[in-house]
Amino acid sequence: MSGLLYPYQQRWLEDDSRFKIGMFARQTGKTFTTTLEIAQDVAFAEVEKRRVRWVILSRGERQAKEAMDEGVKLHLRALNAGFESMETDFRLSDKTTVRALEVATANGSKITALPANPDTARGFSANVFLDEFAFHKDSHAIWRALFPVVSKPGLKLRVTSTPNGKGNKFYELMTGEADIWSRHVVDIYRAVADGLPRDIAALKEALNDDDAWRQEYELEWLDEASAWLPWELINGVEHDQAGDPNLYAGGPCYVGIDIGRRKDLFVIWVFELVGDVLWTRQVIERRGASFAEQDQLLDEVFSRFRVMRCCMDQTGMGEKPVEDAQRRHGSTRVEGVLFTSPNKLTLATVGKQRFEDKGLRIPMGNQALRADLHKLQKVAGPTGAPRFVAESDAGGHADRAWACFLACNAAETGPIEYAYHPVPRKDTLRGNRRTL
Repeated sequence: MSGLLYPYQQRWLEDDSRFKIGMFARQTGKTFTTTLEIAQDVAFAEVEKRRVRWVILSRGERQAKEAMDEGVKLHLRALNAGFESMETDFRLSDKTTVRALEVATANGSKITALPANPDTARGFSANVFLDEFAFHKDSHAIWRALFPVVSKPGLKLRVTSTPNGKGNKFYELMTGEADIWSRHVVDIYRAVADGLPRDIAALKEALNDDDAWRQEYELEWLDEASAWLPWELINGVEHDQAGDPNLYAGGPCYVGIDIGRRKDLFVIWVFELVGDVLWTRQVIERRGASFAEQDQLLDEVFSRFRVMRCCMDQTGMGEKPVEDAQRRHGSTRVEGVLFTSPNKLTLATVGKQRFEDKGLRIPMGNQALRADLHKLQKVAGPTGAPRFVAESDAGGHADRAWACFLACNAAETGPIEYAYHPVPRKDTLRGNRRTL
């Protein structure tokens, strides 16, 4: 198996330190390598008639499934280690459940993968792998729940991640002075020098986001002071089930639309109100879409979802789309918003409050969306008045962020009551006489 690994992966695999932490550039195989270590530990235990226990805590259910299917199971098969796989429900303290994926060997060794939170962190006495720990919700609370478990003699802890700002426990562990940790750092340049087949120049050009490149590939700890939405706020509202229109439950919906025709994106953001939380049901993005196509996309949203209110960017070329949408769907449900400095401040403030209160849910792991939300900065204008700026790049001009804020603003206005009056049937007209 070692012949299939790059030197930086081999160094990680051969390091048998009890407490091991690694900061790796994105797409360099950190999860693949660590699940190989786990699979080898289980396979060796099987040969020696021992039992070992591992738990993989991932940022969400999808990531836990990937670690199990594309990591653990793949490696166990390559090692000719027989196993049985199963899925169970793990009950949390708030009475909700998450899916736990598990493999078990004939001798009783087990590997479990599930989403990380304080309940799952304290629910097992086992060796632990914290996968993409910088992106875990409530990473400090998870750490407090977890460490008493792994501090038991003989248990191992593996922590890997790409940087994600400074407001998380991963940053503290990587930059701390505690000497119990064996630390590994592999940026994109180190990985390529070790043989990883990547064209660095092409990769950077394709990403087209200097901050994302510095953080995710050069492993810099970015200063969050200027970001309107720090990574911690963005991480705190991501959810596996957000962004799937098939999960729409028929509740009231609020829509935000950022108009773009050529350079910038055209974005429709749809929220469904579930309880007091706005769940993203769909984010539609188009570049270079004609106004006719934009109208069609909006009409499909109104047809599919029970839209109570829609806020649209009315600035510049938005005048006609707003006017047309009001004619088709009613001025009580469609509101045009001019992107003046005071209005943008209001929109951004309302949106940020939703993030801070965890009053919304956004799709998990969408890198373009995350970058768009994070790139927005509040600065002082020439007169001292606040204004918002965002670097325009291939991903847009924070267009997704403004669509999100517009949808949040639509929800702030509350539901607009409207009645549906069906057209009378022909046979009920003229005193119930059937008219042919």
